[in-house]
This record gives sequence, structure tokens and C-alpha cells, in this order.
Amino acid sequence: MSDYLWDRSGPPDPEVERLEQTLAPLRYRHRADLVRDARQRPRIWWATAAAAILAAVAAWQLRAPLPSQATAWQVASFEGAARLGSQDAAVSMAVNAGQLLRTGRDSQVSLQADDIGKIDLGPDSELRASTNRQVMLNRGMLHAFIWARPGQFVVETPSARAIDLGCEYTINVDGSGNGLLKVSLGWVAFQYQGHESFIPAGAECVTRKRQGPGIPFYEDAPEPLQRGVSIFEAGDPTTALNRILDSARPRDALTLWHLLTRVPASDRARVFDRFAQLVTLPPEVSREAVVRRDPQSIDRCWDALNLENTEWWRGWERKW
Repeated sequence: MSDYLWDRSGPPDPEVERLEQTLAPLRYRHRADLVRDARQRPRIWWATAAAAILAAVAAWQLRAPLPSQATAWQVASFEGAARLGSQDAAVSMAVNAGQLLRTGRDSQVSLQADDIGKIDLGPDSELRASTNRQVMLNRGMLHAFIWARPGQFVVETPSARAIDLGCEYTINVDGSGNGLLKVSLGWVAFQYQGHESFIPAGAECVTRKRQGPGIPFYEDAPEPLQRGVSIFEAGDPTTALNRILDSARPRDALTLWHLLTRVPASDRARVFDRFAQLVTLPPEVSREAVVRRDPQSIDRCWDALNLENTEWWRGWERKW
């Protein structure tokens, strides 16, 4: 018989060792060990609970949005009831990035940023400031007077992006997301998915959701031309072109220039012919080159308008 059974000396018998392991939980334990275990259990429970609470707090902080940064825009004045975020608008209140500014039916708000310009928001309008240099007009009327350098300020709308080129202008956006831009000073470029319109002072341009900016025309353009532009944008180019080309004045070559890249190829030659009657083209511009939409020839046609040349307005182009 193994001495292991008497004094735990010598190698244990395999069956004895297996039996010992089975009965180990029932082994006598000294009272001090039991007290020590009882004291340790609450500590372990509290440590586990504290770790769980800390983990939950950390997860909440990761999910919680960071406080929005204040933009350079501040409320300069207001009339009636207006809301900035969840608060009533007040003079000198800063507009935070992503914050929504809403005016009521009988209210309006003026915002100002010292290095950029001034924005007047008309009644029943909704504006969101993304950054110092970019705002989104969801609906309503916005009048902007910008003194920042050209190309430094943008107004997004549901149907186009208006890029300020050092000017004063008004944008109206209806409930469907369609808009109308009128420029009173300087220039504005209207963009949508590579589609561009250039609107000088005294001109206006309609923009439609999912279509982008239309054909600009001067506010004093003959009524048949204005009506023709509306018909063209409604999808009837043949009827529209007759009205536009017949009533165009030399100043309305602006409208015809935009048509050069938007009419069907079969109509481009007659648009160019009428355009060439209204402006003085350089000898290097050929009918054939314009009909095939040669970019350099199209640019030279623009320069013949005696507005700003293409080198100027291509200089501000950048990705926003």
C-alpha cells in the first residue's frame, strides 16, 4: 500500500489521485480562509460594476456628437420671431456650424461676418451654415452682399451651387427646391454636376432641382426672349430658339453664348450664326469649331462679349 495515504509521501496511486480531485471541493477549509473569501467577493463585485460603468460612459462619449464650432457669422439684427437652433435668435448670437436658422412668416434676420459679408434672410426661410464660407439655403429668400475675395463664398441650394465672384445678389428657393438668382452687382457662377451658368449684374437665372442652372438672361431682355428661354428649358428647343434668336439684342449675346453648349448639335450652327451677328468675333473663331464645341473656340466667343474674359472666371474655379 502506498505511503501517500498516510502521510502524503511517495507517489500517489492513480485512482487515489482521481478520487482526491473529485472530493476536493468538500475539503475542510479553515475559518480564516472563508472570511477572506467573503471579504473579497464584494470587492470583486464593485470592481466589476465600476469597470462596466466606465465602459458605458466611454461608449456614450464616443457616440455623442462633438460640440459644434462657432462660425464667423453672427446675428446682426432681426425683426419678428426667428429661431437659431433650439433658441430664439438674439443680436450678437453666433451661428454654429450645422446650426439651422429659421424665420417665420413675418420675420427676417441679418447675419454678418466681418471678413466675408452680410446675409439677409427673408420671411419663411431656412438656412444652415456649414462653415464660414459655405451656407445652405433650404428654402426662402437670401440676399447677400459679399466683400470677400471672389470665389471664397458659396451658397448651396437644393438645385445648384451659387459661387460668389465679388458681388451682391438675391436667391429665392421654393418648396420644391427650384430657385431664381438675380445679380445686382458683380458676378455669380451657378453650378450643378458640371453644368455651369455665369450671371453678371442685371441678369437672372432659373435653377431647377435635378436639372441645375438654366439659361441666364438680362432682366430687361425682350419678353419674347424671356418666354423663349422658359420654353427651351421646358423641353421644346425648336419653338424656343425661333423666339430667342429673332428677338435677341447685342446685349443678349450672353444668352446665346450659353445656348451654344446646350442646344442639340443640329441647332448649334444657327445659334452661332445669330451670335456672330451680335458680337465681333476674332478671325481665328470658325463656325465649324464652335459647332463641334471646341473648348478654346467657345472661350473666345465668351471673350467677344466684352464682359470678363475666360482667364478671369476660370481663375476662381476650384472644388468645394
